[in-house]
Amino acid sequence: MVGLLIATALAAAMPVSTPPQAVPAEPAMFVVRDADTTVYIFGTFHALDGRAQWFNAPVRNALGKSQELVLETLVPEQPALPGQLSQVRPPSVTPSASFLATTRMAINAGQAQGMQVNNGADMVLRRQAEAEGKTVEGLETLEFQINMFDHMPAAEAPPVPAGSQAQSSGAAPMQSLSKAMGEMQASWKRGDQSVFVRMLAQLKNASPDTYRMMFTERNARWADWIRARMRTPGTVFVAVGAGHLAGSDSLLVRLAERGIPSERIY
Repeated sequence: MVGLLIATALAAAMPVSTPPQAVPAEPAMFVVRDADTTVYIFGTFHALDGRAQWFNAPVRNALGKSQELVLETLVPEQPALPGQLSQVRPPSVTPSASFLATTRMAINAGQAQGMQVNNGADMVLRRQAEAEGKTVEGLETLEFQINMFDHMPAAEAPPVPAGSQAQSSGAAPMQSLSKAMGEMQASWKRGDQSVFVRMLAQLKNASPDTYRMMFTERNARWADWIRARMRTPGTVFVAVGAGHLAGSDSLLVRLAERGIPSERIY
């Protein structure tokens, strides 16, 4: 799963190109609601190859009905390379060597699959919402995300989903990561969460602290945010990485624990 910080680096490292003809896609979308509040919850993929026509009627209509768009964080309009992150945070916060290494690996793997954050679901949704004059905000600050990555345990490489072709092929780490990202993107387009479930299980087993920081704790905080937001009437479109909507510690599970059931609508 490529986080928004890694996606930011992807955007800075990759040229903008005209995407090929798009094909239909059906990424997963959920909704929670009460008498006067509706919250759409859409699982995104932060950097895409532009070959999927995912911003279709159900997603477009849900965004159109919403007064505000809420993303994981608001990435700067002109994202910086990893070595330039000091431009968007206090000088006292220095990205760790493991974060920079992981970012560089993700950049190379994303390039191999033709992925760009400019084509990513978060950026497309943000551009559309801003064009319509909607409020756009983040669940977290960029500084928070950088600090989170800085305090993560060192890891050899991002996880490759267990049982994937990338893992079974015996390919080199970079080739495996590139294939895994392609598989996750394809699963996202189908609305199939099984690959994300396997990836999360592998990450939890390999690095429990990283899993806790990236998913368990954040999903709980976001569930609290949605619970609080539902006290105010209106319609909100929340877009977070698809991995946060999969598995036993997902945002949807955390909402259910708080008495807020969700329904998959797409």
